[in-house]
Amino acid sequence: MSNPMAAAAPLSATRPQSRTYVRFGILALLAVGTMINYLDRTVLGIAAPSLTKDLGIDATAMGVVFSAFSWTYAIAQIPGGVFLDRFGSKLTYFLSITFWSLFTLLQSLATGLYSLLFFRFGLGVSEAPCFPTNSRIVGAWFPQSERARATGVYTVGEYVGLALFSPLLFWIMSQWSWHALFIVVGVAGIAFGAVWWFCYCEPADSRSANQAELDYIAVGGGLAKEAVDKVPFSWENVGRLLSYRQIWGAGIGQFAGNSTLVFFLTWFPTYLANERHMGWVKVGFFAIMPFIAAAIGVIAGGVVSDKLLTATGSANIARKLPIIAGLLLASCIVAANYVGSDSAVIAVLSIAFFGQGMVGLGWTLISDIAPKKLMGLTGGLFNFASNLAGIVTPLAIGFIVNATGSFVGALAFVGAIALIGALSYIFILGDVRRIEMD
Repeated sequence: MSNPMAAAAPLSATRPQSRTYVRFGILALLAVGTMINYLDRTVLGIAAPSLTKDLGIDATAMGVVFSAFSWTYAIAQIPGGVFLDRFGSKLTYFLSITFWSLFTLLQSLATGLYSLLFFRFGLGVSEAPCFPTNSRIVGAWFPQSERARATGVYTVGEYVGLALFSPLLFWIMSQWSWHALFIVVGVAGIAFGAVWWFCYCEPADSRSANQAELDYIAVGGGLAKEAVDKVPFSWENVGRLLSYRQIWGAGIGQFAGNSTLVFFLTWFPTYLANERHMGWVKVGFFAIMPFIAAAIGVIAGGVVSDKLLTATGSANIARKLPIIAGLLLASCIVAANYVGSDSAVIAVLSIAFFGQGMVGLGWTLISDIAPKKLMGLTGGLFNFASNLAGIVTPLAIGFIVNATGSFVGALAFVGAIALIGALSYIFILGDVRRIEMD
């Protein structure tokens, strides 16, 4: 008679191994890093009222200080991408977050305009590799079917951090001083840099991810092996990338989406106070609403995109449709010029910012089309185009408001740029497929 236990043994041995979920721990690291990134770049806005009085900086000079970050941030995108491709994600992100947190901390020691400008320049350079690294890591750790949601999860940190922590930061400043803001946020970032160094690794080097998870990532298009290749920089590679319509279409589209974001990060409180004549207490309450809407938009864009990819198998539909819809919603910001009540204005602006949140999916799209060995350089070019909006949009809005005495033309400008972005994704981008380069 046969032994039933002996017969069962082969079945047990061939049972599929359950996948680990180490990639979600990596995603948590990215989400925290992105939240700290945006807190560090925007904490100056909270400190500004007290800081300007203490340092004797007038409004015009403060405008230059605000824009200083975007100049070096945009310029450093390509060098940051080159560094990323050469030295990999772990070292690049560690150095980036450590140095940007250090420059945030040093702002507490600013004694005047020039020292503050220097620290803001340093902050911009240091933060430049962050989003290209995020994109590269998502491309390495996640199969294509999960990338949109993964991008949504870390991107939502941009908005959640500002919405949730702003009251705490205002309280810190009221209890101590503006110096304390930079110290607290800077120290938190440096501490997280240490956490990153000890916790992050590439998929192929992970001791926690089992083979089932690594196979799942690889079969789904993850770049578990290719992502660790080190590629030296060459201007020839830059030129070759710029010869592809996908790079131009995605860059123009992301510039358009970022223009809406920049409006909310810079001119939005002034618009509510000066154009809509809201008191500062009311501004503080209403200003949270669009950021919450944007956070929901980020998550919604990622979920819808991945579901569309599963249902249709088409990356064109799954990636482009939510982004185009988001840009069209962002263009509705112009409707705020034609409504009267404060509640209606906030509703319109929240819809527009919800749409802008969906445009964050562009980072998933760029991870889908970037050449496997040039993820950093491609992300740098993409982020350079995106963050030109940080230079152009505040200046354009300031010029329009100064010339007309009103935000009517400014909102029309932001809405028109969003429409141009939608047209770029429709007519310029072309197919969403990986660029193959030798």
